[in-house]
Amino acid sequence: QVQFVESGGGLVQPGGSLRLSCAASGFTLEYYAIGWFRQAPGKEREGVSCMNSDGTTIYADSVKGRFTISRHNAKNTLYLQMNSLKPEDTAVYYCAADPRPYSTCSVISPEYGMDYWGKGTQVTVSS
Repeated sequence: QVQFVESGGGLVQPGGSLRLSCAASGFTLEYYAIGWFRQAPGKEREGVSCMNSDGTTIYADSVKGRFTISRHNAKNTLYLQMNSLKPEDTAVYYCAADPRPYSTCSVISPEYGMDYWGKGTQVTVSS
């Protein structure tokens, strides 16, 4: 059974940092496209960052230079380091994976093929 469990969310002041984790079981992250998404209240879910199996990454313009996606293969865990957080980063953050062979991240349609999802972790940026 495939399971993704996100953790690391919380309340942080503007300018602060958080590191999100996504621990996977029943699925080996390093062979597939894997990503972070977020959904703010009243807004559609959006792609934040994605990593291909070869380690190449893409980021939404809104988080470039502030967020870093990484993967620990031995721990089968995906991370999102978030620095210089802003109130507009407040959202539920989800990790997801595309289980198709040779899957790759998509800039145009970030959610395309992302069939496996975690339940999310809340990030609130507020003073």
